[in-house]
Amino acid sequence: MAVPPARKPRHLAVIMDGNGRWAERRHRPRVIGHRAGVRAVQACLEFCLAEGIRSLTLFAFSSENWNRPADEVGALMKLFLRMLDSEVGELHRRGARIGFIGDRAGFPEAIRLRMNAAEQLTAGNDAICVNIAAGYGGRWDIAQAARALAVDVAAGRLDPAAIDEAAVASRLSLSGQAEPDLFIRTGGDLRISNFLLWQLAYTELWFTETLWPDLDQATLRQALDDFASRERRFGLVSSQLTEVPR
Repeated sequence: MAVPPARKPRHLAVIMDGNGRWAERRHRPRVIGHRAGVRAVQACLEFCLAEGIRSLTLFAFSSENWNRPADEVGALMKLFLRMLDSEVGELHRRGARIGFIGDRAGFPEAIRLRMNAAEQLTAGNDAICVNIAAGYGGRWDIAQAARALAVDVAAGRLDPAAIDEAAVASRLSLSGQAEPDLFIRTGGDLRISNFLLWQLAYTELWFTETLWPDLDQATLRQALDDFASRERRFGLVSSQLTEVPR
């Protein structure tokens, strides 16, 4: 069943969970699951382009993931580097604008350079914004926004009384894009795990037991159909809604 355009998310945020468990169930190293997860990223992007979703934010590597075993982190860095070398050209061809959100300081220089190059290459594209959260944490995001505001206050450029929700939002990583309408987490865990804490305030949450490498179009269609059936009230009551809030 086709979902009316007014009932589709403009911005989809995804926690891609279950790569390691997918590999372990097959008695393979966890890194094999992360490699398999790349195919699911491609399927998700194809779906978003076909559905006219304007922004896709993928939680690729959290600030807490640095605490995983060193061999897994090292394997992830190698995979990340390989993806930046192999996938950016195709994303550019498809008209995707790539952006990385998160603290880049912990990444090897080779990865940081490729992040910058990908952003520069695709800066003029407008088919879809693909935001890759790497070294990202929602608390970090809010803290760095607060720091930026504090610097402006200290410099006399900003009156503390002028700091409101809009001022904070303007300093967050996804400023300039619509906040996520729909959040999907694969893998069965029912939490948001320090992802987009500010931006998910009124996002519709959808969870599935499906492990990320097994994600397919049918699962994504189920999520969109469920989203379309929900009434988004944003603190109002049903009788106050004359149209779907956008």
